[in-house]
Amino acid sequence: MRDDPTVVKRILRAELRERRQNMPAHEREQASEGFTSRLQELVGSTGAQSLSCYLSMPTEPDTRPFVRWAESNGIRVLFPVTREDGLLDWTVGEEEDEVRGLHGMPEPVGELLGPMAINDVDLILVPAAAVDATGMRLGWGRGYFDKTLGSMGKCPPVYAIVFDTEFVEEVPREVHDQPVNGVVTPTRIVAF
Repeated sequence: MRDDPTVVKRILRAELRERRQNMPAHEREQASEGFTSRLQELVGSTGAQSLSCYLSMPTEPDTRPFVRWAESNGIRVLFPVTREDGLLDWTVGEEEDEVRGLHGMPEPVGELLGPMAINDVDLILVPAAAVDATGMRLGWGRGYFDKTLGSMGKCPPVYAIVFDTEFVEEVPREVHDQPVNGVVTPTRIVAF
């Protein structure tokens, strides 16, 4: 039973969730500055003029300072909006309001652009519980990003955003899991 990837993932997610919840505020603030700087570097190195990024929960790597920077620099940012059917809609969040989505995730309010809108971005930034040295991403278990990335014909670079301790040697893998092209932590950018 312990070798079942589903069980191993569940255990690992619980450990990572607890670690994030117990992170001291000063470490979180320091990490936030690092994430913003690394993400700015990534945009500069890729030349991205449009990207997708999620709005972070309080225990996740803080994406908001980076999003504000991107928007103030004329970069188009698409945000995911969860749907009942397991797919993602996208919005640019022109109303600058947030609501809680289907699973309690923060989502911007704006015109829904449909699942295909993601095909027009230059860079995709995704949440993760952990990423391993081969680029395998462990998500939080709902499969939204795996479905989205798995359905894209021509996918731009995809980078997962995790704390330094969540860039690990190996994560469990199942057939539907989608790898990423790189990882962004507060201290580095690693491309695979």
